[in-house]
Amino acid sequence: MTYEDKLARFNAHIDGGGKVEASDFMPDDYRRGVLKFIEMHANSEIMGALPERECLPQAPTLLRKMSLAAKIQDEVGHAQLLYRVAEDLGKSRSAMYEDLLAGKSKFHNVFHYPVQHWGDVAIIGWLIDGAALVTQAALLDSSYAPYTRVLKRICSEEQLHLRHGEHITLMLASGTESQRDLFQDALSRWWLPIIHFFGPRSNVEKDLLLRWKVKTRTNEDLRQEFLDRYVPKVLELGFMFPSPVPVESTGHWIVKDQDIDWAPLEAVKKNRGPETTRRLAARRDVYDRHRWVREVLAAPFTYAA
Repeated sequence: MTYEDKLARFNAHIDGGGKVEASDFMPDDYRRGVLKFIEMHANSEIMGALPERECLPQAPTLLRKMSLAAKIQDEVGHAQLLYRVAEDLGKSRSAMYEDLLAGKSKFHNVFHYPVQHWGDVAIIGWLIDGAALVTQAALLDSSYAPYTRVLKRICSEEQLHLRHGEHITLMLASGTESQRDLFQDALSRWWLPIIHFFGPRSNVEKDLLLRWKVKTRTNEDLRQEFLDRYVPKVLELGFMFPSPVPVESTGHWIVKDQDIDWAPLEAVKKNRGPETTRRLAARRDVYDRHRWVREVLAAPFTYAA
């Protein structure tokens, strides 16, 4: 069978709703695209642990500190699961991690921004994790089967993270004026990065991951679901949105493309976010200081005489 025949059969398999396993034939563009996509997801999980870790000393109670520490541990675990899925596509975990530390690969835009206080934990846990769940739930029907299997576990744990962030939000919203100010300040700083989280409008004609059903929905469709789900809840709690302000229209909450400032996202794409350099340096420091652990684990084991 020629390559063209295999490609035609592959396309027919995808069009018919079929799934792809790591050992199956796949076009080179499919393999590269899926690898890059899952690698970025893994990078985002492990880099996403850093902002909340920085907030641990600000936890108001021991219980809050313990629950946040458990969530951070989950995020690192998600990264390891995803790196294992990605490495089946031809790139080792060590190579992926070293590319991340060298700034050669990407991680999600929201993890390039600073945290300032406990209100940021509420925003990350409720709205940012909420945005992540919208995108990850859509990927549960992805054409790459190993990814969908690991996402089932990740999504179930992210639901717990979402409840964690929602509970902190409700405590702040029903608290003192100073506590409400913490959430409002965080919302004002994080709202534009959250809008950027879903990316610019998808080019359906050129996006091979959409063509091959690795991604199942467009960026704008996912952003719309997020807005319709969360904007009413934020307004119900009595908070105000900064620019771009969502407006209600024809049964939906709308943020117009022309109202979105895309310049900060373009800087982040080039690894020039406000916290990019410091966060990567922190990850690199941990990686270097624990090199001896990896070397010990990789060494051949011998029994003592």
